[in-house]
Amino acid sequence: MAFQQGLSGLNASSRALDVTSNNIANASTVGFKSSYTIFADMYASAMTGQSARTQIGIGVAINAVNQSFVQGNLTVTNNPLDIAINGQGFFRMQQFDGSISYSRNGQFDLDKNGFITDAYGNFLTGFDVIMQDAGRSVFAGTASPLQVDTTNMPPQATQDGLGIGATGAGATVAVNLDSRNEVIDDTVTPFDPLNVASYHDSTSMEVFDSLGNRHVMAIYFVRRDVAAPTPAPPATASTWDVYTQIDGEVPDTASYPFQLMYDANGRPTDGTTPTPPYPTILMPVSFDLDGLTVPPGAVSPLEFSIDVTNTTQFGTGFSIYKLTQVGYTTGELAGLSVTKTGVVQGRYTNGLTWDIGQLALASFPSNQGLTSLGNNQWAESAESGQPIVGTPGSGVLGRVSSGEIEESNVDLTQELVNMIIEQRNYQANAQSIRTQDQILQTLVNLR
Repeated sequence: MAFQQGLSGLNASSRALDVTSNNIANASTVGFKSSYTIFADMYASAMTGQSARTQIGIGVAINAVNQSFVQGNLTVTNNPLDIAINGQGFFRMQQFDGSISYSRNGQFDLDKNGFITDAYGNFLTGFDVIMQDAGRSVFAGTASPLQVDTTNMPPQATQDGLGIGATGAGATVAVNLDSRNEVIDDTVTPFDPLNVASYHDSTSMEVFDSLGNRHVMAIYFVRRDVAAPTPAPPATASTWDVYTQIDGEVPDTASYPFQLMYDANGRPTDGTTPTPPYPTILMPVSFDLDGLTVPPGAVSPLEFSIDVTNTTQFGTGFSIYKLTQVGYTTGELAGLSVTKTGVVQGRYTNGLTWDIGQLALASFPSNQGLTSLGNNQWAESAESGQPIVGTPGSGVLGRVSSGEIEESNVDLTQELVNMIIEQRNYQANAQSIRTQDQILQTLVNLR
């Protein structure tokens, strides 16, 4: 029986050495997870009446070869599409035949069609953007291969109601008008943008037409204190005329100039709504683009509203808090980045950053049940359970880091020590076979 015991020990040590050698060979493989051997002793079935205290084992067997899915070290790279998972989860990859595999190797790049792929051509999957504005995106509920549109971003004219369910203004102006300013009588000093004595303060901002042409919209503020409408709002303190021009042209708006009224607390009022709560104050503008010296063809007139709800009239100097508008010109894709929650964003030459999609990560009830496919890929199996697909940072899934890769989690020092141990075990088992052979030879030589 010692031959069988020694032989099983040789086989087990040889298999363990194979595992160690594979770990050492993949010490520099990105996303590799080291393996380790689980041994089990073997016993023959007990004979009837045999005491358990007299049982002798018949050797050793390899019970399992498991993988260690502990986190590997992260290394910084210069590629923004190198992505490392910091925590649990796997990248969800789609292969050429449509089958799904999973990986921890985050070395990605764009193929000729704009798909994000790994070195073997497998497609990184994620959730496409269904709808978005400058501040919020809605993503699809089903994962599919992520594709980056490398064509120019089309221009967007300044207009109302942009965004997801938005009904807001095309522009927002928040300034403070100095309540200490004296009233300017327009019959004595009519408004003239070239005469600084005809207005108190001014500011300007860019707006865009449907072709992406830039226009400068100037805004002028003049304190009038004209009679308030009937019925008058409670405690109306003062009224300002607001003049707007685009590239020097006045708007085709009936309510020009726009009257902006303030109550005794320095907050705007619409003349009918008691304050507080303060109403939303929108200033409509409409500009005829046909008379401007710009290339023809843009939609005319350029119409939108300016939200002036957050303007104030306090006893301090003129100051600007916020000037925004929703339009933009065309832009070319200048670069990509990935947020910690896996949102792939494109940076464009028009200064905008636009969401392209969000990575999909997957976790499994049992990582040990995954089937290794090679090329840093695993596949789902009955032992692993079904994948739970989500976004980075949700549930148990880890966050991701752009411009980093996860190194192999092989501890090279420990593997070298294991190799020495396995070599000693192999030598010892070989020696037990040799000893048994010598004993049998002694019996054969008996006369």
